[in-house]
Amino acid sequence: MSNRLTRFLPFVSWWPLRGQTVRADLIAGITVALVLIPQSMAYAQLAGLPAYYGLYAAFLPGIIAAMWGSSAQLATGPVAVASLLTASALAPLAATGSEQFVALAILLALMVGVIQLTLGAFKLGVVVNFLSHPVIVGFTNAAAIIIGLSQLNKLFGVSMGRSEHFINDVWGVLMQIGETHMPTLMMGVSAFAIMWVLKKYAPKLPGVLIAVVITTLVSFSIGFEHNGKAKVDEIVDVEVRNLANDLSQSEIKMGELNSTLNTKTDELKQLHKNHEGSGQHNAALNYEIELIKLELKNVEGENRKAARALRKFIFEQTPATATQPAKLYLTGQIPQGEQSDGYRWRIKKVSKGELNLVGGGEVVGSIPAGLPSIEMPKMSWDMMMTLLSGALVISLVGFMEAISIAKAMAAKTKQRIDPNQELLGQGFANVVGSFSQAFPVSGSFSRSAVNLNANAQTGLSNVFAGLVVLVALLFLTPLLYHLPQAVLAAVIMMAVVGLINFKAIAHAWHTHKHDGIASVVTFLATLAFAPHLDNGIMVGAGLAIILYLYRTMTPRVAILGRHPDGTLRDVKVHNLPVSENIIALRYDGSLYFANVPYFEDAVLEAVANNPRAIHLLIVSDGINQLDASGDEVIHHVVERLRSNGIRVTFSGLKKQVLDVMRQSGLLDYIGQDNIFPDEERALEAIYVEVLEVRPDAKRRLLKPRIGNDDGIKTWL
Repeated sequence: MSNRLTRFLPFVSWWPLRGQTVRADLIAGITVALVLIPQSMAYAQLAGLPAYYGLYAAFLPGIIAAMWGSSAQLATGPVAVASLLTASALAPLAATGSEQFVALAILLALMVGVIQLTLGAFKLGVVVNFLSHPVIVGFTNAAAIIIGLSQLNKLFGVSMGRSEHFINDVWGVLMQIGETHMPTLMMGVSAFAIMWVLKKYAPKLPGVLIAVVITTLVSFSIGFEHNGKAKVDEIVDVEVRNLANDLSQSEIKMGELNSTLNTKTDELKQLHKNHEGSGQHNAALNYEIELIKLELKNVEGENRKAARALRKFIFEQTPATATQPAKLYLTGQIPQGEQSDGYRWRIKKVSKGELNLVGGGEVVGSIPAGLPSIEMPKMSWDMMMTLLSGALVISLVGFMEAISIAKAMAAKTKQRIDPNQELLGQGFANVVGSFSQAFPVSGSFSRSAVNLNANAQTGLSNVFAGLVVLVALLFLTPLLYHLPQAVLAAVIMMAVVGLINFKAIAHAWHTHKHDGIASVVTFLATLAFAPHLDNGIMVGAGLAIILYLYRTMTPRVAILGRHPDGTLRDVKVHNLPVSENIIALRYDGSLYFANVPYFEDAVLEAVANNPRAIHLLIVSDGINQLDASGDEVIHHVVERLRSNGIRVTFSGLKKQVLDVMRQSGLLDYIGQDNIFPDEERALEAIYVEVLEVRPDAKRRLLKPRIGNDDGIKTWL
């Protein structure tokens, strides 16, 4: 009963709680939370969401994963790779940070959780093996580089567009280096310096938290943030003003279309609910809704393009006077005699003819105090189908990351890790997280290492970490207002440096060229497809499978001869003589549909190269599996060789192969007298028959050393 209960409620195994264990877990939980709070906010922004959504993702998901997972030290929450995959999956569908973007991120978390729960419930944790280690290594290196580069604009205080080609976006940032906002750069560099120094000289201190606290205090004291407002009509440049007007009009148009869409959708639902309206009327209403959706999609696309273009412009503002209103000039275009206010302004948002301007460094800003609302994610079939490939990739990559971390820690703690239980834990975490406004989460290497080093004993440490996040949500959010975005960028870049490991790619290459090719191609494809990272990992996974199939299509085949030490060895490798009466052939691979032609060709080539042979021994120790195609080709080969007067025998056949042969009737056709447990017994029997047919064959046979009447050693 106890084992059954812990299977469904793994956290029951924590009991009975001892004071010493609770104290250790409490200290570890607080320590992890000090890293978790700033990291989660940084990763939320990496995912394209407002920073406080990171706190939502750090609260319940970590607690749930600890309670239903199998690892005592695995810390679950926002992580860099899953956050980047979330951003890449959603960027083509909605404007970053918009309400629709947030809703899609929450829906994506639900889908990721459902996929992981399904795999765990059906004990399909092995499906993650389709993402081989070399593929994950290549993907992780590329993702780390992309993550780091994606934060450059926040570090330099310039804008970054989002397009279908990430490299173009990065190039656009580099072209703006001359417009760097120096206070922003200094904040980022200072955060880097603090974290690096503490990591090197005081590794036990929470360097991330200390950097966040110091820079936030400095930001508050110097007035790092500086925002302003203006009207579209105040923009002097005609083209830029028209662009801002177009953006304002498209915002209004989007509001009208959304309102009309909601009205039509509610009308259709009401008709279905009351069973009213003719089929023709309902069809017409459906058609109208589809047209509105299509128009809305086009307007949203144009809106995103206009917003990206507008963010690139930098303005100088002349304050309003008694005789003229304030004016916004492009940098360097202020007429002589007019004086700017000393700031360089960017347009953050355009709404109903009003401009929200940013003139200082960007900070996190207002964070809603209190707990996230508990509600059902907004779902639509079309959106779920669109997000499916991204959800599948995040599910597998996230789980592989989590299980790899859990196994690495289990090697030190001697704990048993159940991959299927861990899948359930990660799945529950994402499902529950989606109901509490969280985006997809996974296991974190850095926070898990902190947890382990802090001597966490059970998953209760992660429960305590979640409760500390709860306290932060309830009482500490005002203190985070002045946290610079550049500092969060520095936190992310410091965290992903550890993910870059080119030695692992080199190791894969030296281990096996095919693994190296899969790793390199995944790396390059991920960079090339960015921001659509799911395409990169799909290419890598597909290539790894193709290369594996290619290897199994041409397994090693060796003609055997007797080595001076008495064993059978490959004649080509050891330059051994072969018998002209007996062919001993070893086949090192499973026999299945893809490689049966290769097997047949290898056998027939061996027979053709030795036309005097009257026996073929197939050494079958390496054949692990046999399918219907393999069964058929063996039947065909035996039949063909028998008709040519060649006896075919097998040695070392494994149980699973014999079972297939027995069920298909092939075993009866071959004959039990042609099946031997090992090659030595097979050769003993063959030797007797050969000598009966060819008494003069004593000199060049494969027989183990035999003493004749004269005491002379001969070979069969």
